[in-house]
Amino acid sequence: MDSQQDQSVANRKIILIVTMVTSFFTPFMGTAVSIALPKISHEFSLNAMAMTWVMMSFLLASAVFLVPFGKLSDMIGRKKMFLLGNIILTVASVGCAIANSGGMLIIYRLIQGIGSAMIFSSSMAIITSAYPPHERGKAIGLNVTAVYIGLSASPLIGGYLTDSIGWRSIFYLNALAGVLIILAIISRMKVEWAGAKNEKFDFAGSIIYVLSITALMYGFSKLPKDFAIILTLTGLAGFVIFVMVEKWTLFPVLNIQLFGQNKIFTFANVAALINYSATFAVTFILSLYLQYIKGLDAHKAGLLLISQPVVMALAASVSGKLSDKYDSGLLSSIGMAIIVIGLSLLIFLDVNTSYAYLILSLLILGLGFGIFSSPNTNAIMGSVDKKFLGVASASVATMRMSGQMISMATATMIIHLFIGNAKIVPGNFHLFIHSVNVSFIVFTILCVFGVFASLVRGKKVINS
Repeated sequence: MDSQQDQSVANRKIILIVTMVTSFFTPFMGTAVSIALPKISHEFSLNAMAMTWVMMSFLLASAVFLVPFGKLSDMIGRKKMFLLGNIILTVASVGCAIANSGGMLIIYRLIQGIGSAMIFSSSMAIITSAYPPHERGKAIGLNVTAVYIGLSASPLIGGYLTDSIGWRSIFYLNALAGVLIILAIISRMKVEWAGAKNEKFDFAGSIIYVLSITALMYGFSKLPKDFAIILTLTGLAGFVIFVMVEKWTLFPVLNIQLFGQNKIFTFANVAALINYSATFAVTFILSLYLQYIKGLDAHKAGLLLISQPVVMALAASVSGKLSDKYDSGLLSSIGMAIIVIGLSLLIFLDVNTSYAYLILSLLILGLGFGIFSSPNTNAIMGSVDKKFLGVASASVATMRMSGQMISMATATMIIHLFIGNAKIVPGNFHLFIHSVNVSFIVFTILCVFGVFASLVRGKKVINS
């Protein structure tokens, strides 16, 4: 018995290490690409709109496929889905590295997003399956910390690689890490989980969901154009149809009852969506601001931006442990309120803003985000039955990816309203600054609503 227990503990440690390494490299690549965007734009002659799609193509694919893959991971096995996702992400990273046009790069970023959806629809479910409730918050906190360490390292390492070797080296590094992760999964992760293996996959619901979310997200990113309004409304209508279909499906791809009957699950997801919608584009906007307005190179911009995720990593680890003992709703709400303060400070950026002021704002943002994220994720994963862990993991990732997509689309739309499809050049720097100010006003207001969504969820209930 003791031998079995020791083996179980050892297996949990391996699972934690593998998921943490994956949690490190996926956001690492995303933020590193953001730092490299000016160089990518120069090589492929991309305008501001095309430049944002290097980021958004990845986010769109991730957001669209997370829910179907989450359900599928519950059926065929979470480790299988995790492994397949890492394989696809690794192959697509090589494709990005050898891309010879902006269009090809965007296509491979889409494929990367599909692999990412497989990974994040299963990784948090694997952690929740492997760890008992009294240790789960700590394990989730360490995974969130790995995400933030990846975000911390990416501006520094990504900026250095971009300036010294070239932006393609970022994708080669990610591919190398992917190969090591794949080998570790195959050789060291011995346990499989499939809480809904006897259920049938909901193809009809999945197709409606994918088409609706694609239309909604793509349409929103192209607003205020006429066709974008039509696409957005079509996506919303399709999502309403999806909800109606799922209510009458025996084995739905997304159990709507989770949202209708589980207050904690519902409002914790809403809070996560709002949080990412208000914060993700911060790095993108500030990367452009520092390189175009302040004249910094990618490496120096990365050094400055590193302050936010470093604080995130430290705070996330501590808040994850605290969420095993204290109310996650209160912890998350405190974190969201701190984010409001950080975002409100960024509203006043201009050409003469000091680096000290910018770093202070980023430190406050990092503290708030670190306090919010781990407890909120622990609340979502602990509020559902074990057979829904894949779906819950997918919902966590869907809120994150959808929020990131909304954040990027909002920032892109605001920048477009001020400078159109033109490149960012000295002649329109003042217009770009105005777009930055307006973006942070919108994000601050959005996050105020997030505080209330976090507060009304109630006490957490952990599954056994």
